[in-house]
Order: sequence, then C-alpha cells, then structure tokens
Amino acid sequence: MKGYSTIILGKRDGIYTLTLNRPDKFNAINGEMSNELLDAMENVSQDDQARVLILTGAGSAFCTGADITWFGSVMEARKRGEKVQTDLVAWAVKFVLLCRRIPIPMIAAINGVAAGGGATIPLSFDIRIAAEGAKISMPFVSKLGIVPESGSTYLLPRLIGIAKACELIFTGRTISGREAKEIGLVNDAVPSEKLQETVNDLAETIANGAPLSVRLSKRGLYQGLEMSLQSQLLWEERELNGIFDSEDHAEAMKAFSEKRKPVFQGR
Repeated sequence: MKGYSTIILGKRDGIYTLTLNRPDKFNAINGEMSNELLDAMENVSQDDQARVLILTGAGSAFCTGADITWFGSVMEARKRGEKVQTDLVAWAVKFVLLCRRIPIPMIAAINGVAAGGGATIPLSFDIRIAAEGAKISMPFVSKLGIVPESGSTYLLPRLIGIAKACELIFTGRTISGREAKEIGLVNDAVPSEKLQETVNDLAETIANGAPLSVRLSKRGLYQGLEMSLQSQLLWEERELNGIFDSEDHAEAMKAFSEKRKPVFQGR
C-alpha cells in the first residue's frame, strides 16, 4: 500500500478506508492533502478487487475545510499573479467528478466537526453516516464571504430540498449529526462510539453483494437523475440482458436453490 503524509489508506477484504490524518489541524486540507486525496482515490478506482471506500477523519474532527493559513498564502500568491501549485477551486471540481467516476459505493463516516469543505466533501459520497454529536456547518456566506463549492449548489438541494438547502447556506448555522439525519443530509446518526462499527458493518454488507451488480446499480442510479424514464428503461434492459450471462448471476441462482449464501467473484 502506497504511503502518504497527510492521509492513511488501508484495505481489508476489498474495503478501503481513507483517513484524513492531520488531527492537530482538525484535518484541514492543505495542498499536500488535496493532492494525496486525489491520488489515493484514483488508485482505489483502478483496483478491480475494490468493493467499498470509506472516508473518515483522525482525531476529534472529520474535516474543517481548507487550511486557512495555507489557503491565505495561496490567495496572496494569486493576487500577485504568481502561479500557485494547488488551486482548491479547480481541485474541488476534480474531486467531485472523480467521486462520480469511482465505480464502487463510497461511505463518508463523519466522526466529528465537518465545516466548510469538510461538510461539502461528503455530499459527493453515496452514503453518509454521522456521529450524533458531529457538528456540521457550511459558513461560506456568513463567515467566508464566498459561494458554496464542491458541487454543493447542485448536490445539497437534491439531498434535503431547496428550502432547507437555502437555510443552511444563507445562515451557515451549525447542525448536529442528529439533526442532519432528521433533514436527510445523512443516512444515519449514531453514538460516536458506535460509528466505526456501524460503518464497517454497512461496508461489509455491501462488499458481500455481487460486485458487477453493485457497480452497475451505482452507475444506473446516478445516471437516472439526469436521464428520461425511457432512456433508463432501455439502459436497464440492456444491462440486465448482459448480466444474466454473468457467473455471479449463475452463482446466485445456484445458491438460492441450495439454500446457502452465494459466493460472488465479480465475473
């Protein structure tokens, strides 16, 4: 497994866990972390044996967005007309598009404070589980004087509705993991001591599914947000006719008749 300085990437039974690892800085993103995140996620996306990707934070925070000290120096360099090594605006675009391109399910385990970019990054993940006491805020307007990023103007209204999205963005108020569940921002909120176990159990359940079916289902669900019903029906027809010939489908049918758990190979 490739070593990184600001993140930790581990793998067990096809389940990758990516941990933001700047706990002394509340996992704030600097240039190095932004580059390492993209690199690690690209590596995961190219692993045919990958089944699930989990993202979480080390220490008491999930992520507090951009490292203000580093970001300030980048902004000053931009004002002087100097070329900057990492442009977080461009990085956010790459990150969101990469999340859409990664074929396996992705789970964000929001273990603590998730502010600014730390609150918008999980929006691109397929499933979000938060600690009940996590503090989530998007203070782009109220404290930073900027507009939301990381695709949040597209993703947030689709998750929680336009009215609630407007409220959170316009006010920048902090909500708990518990409230985030109530409004549909996260799938579930659990006691902090149960978060890792809950996420791991969910990841294992997904990883035990038929890999080809899981990947195709993810593609179809997101594609369906943009396509017409007729187009999706044609897509489903084509993919079903193809997957009926897969070894995994044959194994599922055999396991059902033998009253046992199927053993999928991703073929």
